[in-house]
Amino acid sequence: MAIKVTTVDDPPPLLHTVRSAQRELGLSRATIYRLLESGALESIRIGSARRIPHDALVGYVEQLRRSAA
Repeated sequence: MAIKVTTVDDPPPLLHTVRSAQRELGLSRATIYRLLESGALESIRIGSARRIPHDALVGYVEQLRRSAA
């Protein structure tokens, strides 16, 4: 398996898989799916593949920060 090295200048991916969303948020696969099923985290379907827009991850974190304030 190849390891991708990213730098600060690399833009985030436009769409994330569930696995990459897990890594970005530091959450379990089950938690990501619960968030998707509840509508707390937006996703789109491309054929049978589920993808999570990067701005949906950012929006989710911003929502958490607002509710914690």
